[in-house]
Amino acid sequence: MAYSPFVPLRVFSSYTMLEGAIEPKAIAKAARERGFPAIAICDRNGLYGAMAFGDACKAAGVQPIVGALLSVARPGQRLANGAAQIDWLALYAQDETGYGNLCALVSRAHLGRPVEMDPHVTLADMAGRTDGLICLTAGGEGALTRLLAGEQAVAANDYVEQLEALFAGRLYIELSRRGDAAEIAAEKALIDLAYARALPLVATNPASFVEPQFHPAHDAMLCIAQSAYVESTDRRVSSPEAWLKPAEAMEDAFSDLPEAMRNSVVVAQRCAFMAPNRAPILPSLAGDREAEAAQLARDARDGLDMRLALYAELTDDERQTYIDRLDFEVGVITQMGFPGYFLIVADFIKWAKAQDIPVGPGRGSGAGSVVAWALTITDLDPLKLGLLFERFLNPERVSMPDFDIDFCETRRGEVIRYVQEKYGRDTVAQIITFGKLKARAVLKDTGRVLQMSYGQVDRLAKLVPNHPTDPWTLERALNGVSELMTEYKQDDGVRRLFDMARQLEGLPRHSSTHAAGVVIGDRPLDQLVPLYRDPRSDMPVTQFDMKYVESAGLVKFDFLGLKTLSVLKEARRLLALRGIDVDLDTLSWDDAAVYELLQRGETVGVFQLESEGMRRTLSAVKPTNFGDIIALVALYRPGPMDNIPLFGARKNGREPIAYPHPLLEEILAETYGIFVYQEQVMQAAQILAGYSLGGADLLRRAMGKKVQAEMDAQRDTFVKGCGEHNQIAPKAANELFDLIDKFAGYGFNKSHAAAYALLSYQTAWLKAHYPHEFFAASMSFDSHQTDKLSIFIDDMRRSGIAVAPPSINESEADFSVGQSGDDLTVRFALGALKGVGEKAMEALVAERQAKGDFASLDDFAARIDPKLLNRRQIEALAAAGAFDGVEPNRPRAYAGAESLLACANSSAHERSTGQGGLFGGDIDVAPVLQLPTAEPWTLAERMTREKEAFGFYFSSHPVEQYEAIVAARAGRGPMVTSARRSK
Repeated sequence: MAYSPFVPLRVFSSYTMLEGAIEPKAIAKAARERGFPAIAICDRNGLYGAMAFGDACKAAGVQPIVGALLSVARPGQRLANGAAQIDWLALYAQDETGYGNLCALVSRAHLGRPVEMDPHVTLADMAGRTDGLICLTAGGEGALTRLLAGEQAVAANDYVEQLEALFAGRLYIELSRRGDAAEIAAEKALIDLAYARALPLVATNPASFVEPQFHPAHDAMLCIAQSAYVESTDRRVSSPEAWLKPAEAMEDAFSDLPEAMRNSVVVAQRCAFMAPNRAPILPSLAGDREAEAAQLARDARDGLDMRLALYAELTDDERQTYIDRLDFEVGVITQMGFPGYFLIVADFIKWAKAQDIPVGPGRGSGAGSVVAWALTITDLDPLKLGLLFERFLNPERVSMPDFDIDFCETRRGEVIRYVQEKYGRDTVAQIITFGKLKARAVLKDTGRVLQMSYGQVDRLAKLVPNHPTDPWTLERALNGVSELMTEYKQDDGVRRLFDMARQLEGLPRHSSTHAAGVVIGDRPLDQLVPLYRDPRSDMPVTQFDMKYVESAGLVKFDFLGLKTLSVLKEARRLLALRGIDVDLDTLSWDDAAVYELLQRGETVGVFQLESEGMRRTLSAVKPTNFGDIIALVALYRPGPMDNIPLFGARKNGREPIAYPHPLLEEILAETYGIFVYQEQVMQAAQILAGYSLGGADLLRRAMGKKVQAEMDAQRDTFVKGCGEHNQIAPKAANELFDLIDKFAGYGFNKSHAAAYALLSYQTAWLKAHYPHEFFAASMSFDSHQTDKLSIFIDDMRRSGIAVAPPSINESEADFSVGQSGDDLTVRFALGALKGVGEKAMEALVAERQAKGDFASLDDFAARIDPKLLNRRQIEALAAAGAFDGVEPNRPRAYAGAESLLACANSSAHERSTGQGGLFGGDIDVAPVLQLPTAEPWTLAERMTREKEAFGFYFSSHPVEQYEAIVAARAGRGPMVTSARRSK
């Protein structure tokens, strides 16, 4: 293949967001098609796409060049507002040292400045960080070109001298001929300077898109970035020259400077390096691999002894079964090189538990590990539940273990801070994610910059099907929605909109931070990966996403926030106020009250079991044991839920239980002959065809991927194994393979289902035995979701649980449990009222607790700080009945909001000493509150005011006045449903 005499060195990938419009794979493809022997990615202050680009180029047979366009403060010059004058330099990694320095400089640009400043470095920052880097002067965006264009020759010479000192023998004067005014004005002086200082020239054409016809779409993309219109004149515009020009076009443009063309190839030859893939890198808690293995074995055995000490009637043989499984797992973990990973996870989980931070019982396949159970990483006994270690770590397929850890969502941040402090803040980071220009969003963005009617664009966007699990592209929508195609054909404006939006669809629009992923390194992370700053977080963020950060050698730890753990902790706290201590971890799994609750489908608020469809399923299936809960958690998903009717019929004796083969009864008995779990697929292969569990996991994966060649090979192995181990004829073996393959496609991970079923059981147990605390805790963590609060309120009233209205003298900021005569009641939270403010209500409660109940509205006015309460807050409290205990006339309290505030202002002014927060100190003379007269509210007015305050109808509903009539005419009970109090 004849190679081009030119190498593009200045390509913006799509990761120069809303400026570059070429995905890394498209860069590699275009390079191959144009015959470029190499090509460089050179994104602004970023190496976001470096690893994806490297993989794509390698697959295409093109040499990748890793570069970045770095923003640099011009020495000694500032803008009129005092900010640094920012220019750019293009840097390229020659080797591993250069790549490390490039990562460090890009990271410093983001992290080394206050968050309000644009990313940049100084030339001083670059000192000592330039080895292994080639530098281009960045054409019209570089200081050298800009200074010469401004006829500042002395400053230009001084600048180039500093660059030569930093990049001795590795500095190139960059020339671009795109019609840019600065480039045109400076070119002669640049060439003269290069010859005078014996610096090589290099030709470039900064490219943001592949083909010239993409230019209008790119211009629209720049408008999206600037929140401007295509027709605007005062904006940055796209250059029609910013496409990936072939060598012939570049030769024409630089026919007078062939050396500049040749030097592009020279730079490529000097930069034969791509972002490296590394084996996992982790800090060590024990010193080295051997010490880690020894510590893991020791800690796991000690932990197992503590776990088994709770099993009073365990026989020696049963104990030995646990020990054998533990020893096997420790051996596999050590052989695969993962003891350090287990020790790190166990360490931060043990710390969290020691700080009384709730941790989930497990999530994902990790619950199948006895070692994880022994180390208290998980809290489910894998042998008791028949969970498989090989589903988590397969000794026949080396891959990193992955524990997803659930923490109480309100305290998850404390665990991450602990990890930062333990391993060093520069060795811990979050992981970046990228938001894409998706079908509906890109239509709206493009329509806006084209200044199309909002109503028209919004209508068109809504015609694009929006299924989270099956997202439609614009191309698919045009071909699948006849109304869209009709408008596309008949309306030139719509055609322009769709054609442009389709070109931009799928490109990254913005960056954000992964909700849970954290990486921990054994050294400052900028030595391994480029870092970025999310302005909303004080932690650095990797510029590589979840896929590529692991390829770069960093290990991901998932710190997930789970609201249910917060609810359980709050419920236990509320119970402790009544002197009741509950240990949810020691509950028996055969509590009759729990299963009665489940069979009635009364599971509003119960983890994983609260949807309306699941409630119907529970009523139909009627679970009677913990295994049924696990199965329903696994089955209630698209696909497998088709088996729920059969599951219920077999369980309840309406249909006989049948097994695909008699040998499978042992593993399918718990699910009534139906394949439900991935683990059952693995065990079936082991029993029928003699697979090892590791080999069976490979079979399960192959069945999930449906790669024909791999499936054919597995079928041969399965059929042969069935004959050799169980004398099963080939025809029957093939039928069994097909049956298992069918179920493997949607089989669920039993380890995950079991761990989540435990949380389901615990929340159901609380609801069955302590419903007041259950509801109060649940609503406290949904206090700003009025729809959910409405559902809880209706569920409580159906269950006969009293709900008391908010009260300034009885309520807390959160939902609480109080006494009403001899009965308990759930008291509505002050902080859950719309617009009152949680912090203000917390301070109100603190004042009441410190100095006693509010005796009257006068007393309330005398003690509040008017700076933190306004008229609307007082009106909301009055409308909800929070003042009823001190002023039963709600209309007067509501109408007196301004008077109350005036009184509060007067009291505040007269205070001799100020107290921080919402409430102040005592006063000698309190102004008398004069409430205005107010007309009594009708029932309808009261309901309307309550709806404004609560977000839903609370004490009554407009429908209720018709209940008696409807019941009499229809001969049925009340018509008010669980949705009656909704908006």
